Amino acid sequence: MRLLPTLVAVAATVASAAIPAAAAPVTVQVIGVDGRPLAGAVVTLAMPGAPAPVPRGPYSVAQRDIQFNPQVLIVPVGATVSFPNFDKVRHHVYSFSKAKKFELKLFGRDESRSITFDKPGAVALGCNIHDGMNGVVYVTASPYTAQTDVNGRVRLNVAAGVGRVSVWHPSIRAAGNTLQQPATVTGTGLSTTLQLRR
Repeated sequence: MRLLPTLVAVAATVASAAIPAAAAPVTVQVIGVDGRPLAGAVVTLAMPGAPAPVPRGPYSVAQRDIQFNPQVLIVPVGATVSFPNFDKVRHHVYSFSKAKKFELKLFGRDESRSITFDKPGAVALGCNIHDGMNGVVYVTASPYTAQTDVNGRVRLNVAAGVGRVSVWHPSIRAAGNTLQQPATVTGTGLSTTLQLRR
């Protein structure tokens, strides 16, 4: 039997007078199944009525030293991402992900290709030439999306309301590597710790 992690909310509610009434401070900390802060997780708060994020760019995922850099890039729906190659070898970047299937056939050093990401979701990247290369373009429809720091935390200013908080990370063994739960952001904000459990 495979054990799937679940989210457990550990703490809640904090206030700050420095943020305008339209937005409240939200801090989310993600703790992995090993009990340690989970760096690099993507946290999204989906709040009804929130404005759609506007692509501002430029966005790029470089190929350097036979790696994607950054390994995880967060972009809003509609963003165009360039894939410049700084390696001496050619790359063949592709994705079979439901959110975006694409193929950028062989291109060499100092060449670049671009793709527009028009649906939300995690788009896993690979290279047909170098199997060890992997990365993700995380496409979001929420303006409240960020990646956890080394302490497993994200800090956002979020409009008050009732919505959902989701956490994505490649180590999460659930559909789409994502777990979610309800979230209530009051006018004074929210501070919560989400513990991944087996």
